[in-house]
Amino acid sequence: MDRIDLKLLRLLQVDGRISNADLADRVGVSPATCHRRMQRLFAEGFIRQVRAMVAPHKVDRGALVMVGVVLDRSTPESFAAFEKAVATLKFVLDCHLVAGDFDYVLKIRVGDMADFNRIHGDQLIALPGVRQTRTFFVMKEVVDNAPLDF
Repeated sequence: MDRIDLKLLRLLQVDGRISNADLADRVGVSPATCHRRMQRLFAEGFIRQVRAMVAPHKVDRGALVMVGVVLDRSTPESFAAFEKAVATLKFVLDCHLVAGDFDYVLKIRVGDMADFNRIHGDQLIALPGVRQTRTFFVMKEVVDNAPLDF
């Protein structure tokens, strides 16, 4: 990983649609060199994937909800069962094992409060080992999915 690779990663975080030719020009290498470097960055796992960031409100997912989850047991088996089940829920954007008052924090996008109420009652509290949930409706998204600072 050298300064050119770092610059490539920084530029791609800002604009994932930049053409290889423009990217090469911005970092000062040939398009062929840029392409090889990009292939290596993918192969070595520095870039996991490239995807579009869809505007949530345009697809009826304007409500952002954070949910703290407490499990009834803190065992590797209960964590594994919960993680396997939560990974199948399409409305869960992120799931993080955390230290503190909760075992997990979930980031969820839904259409509105009624939509969340339905999935909470039907699916979230039915996940394996869930003892308690605490819900936080996001009032304003101040910083969301900011580029990594490196």
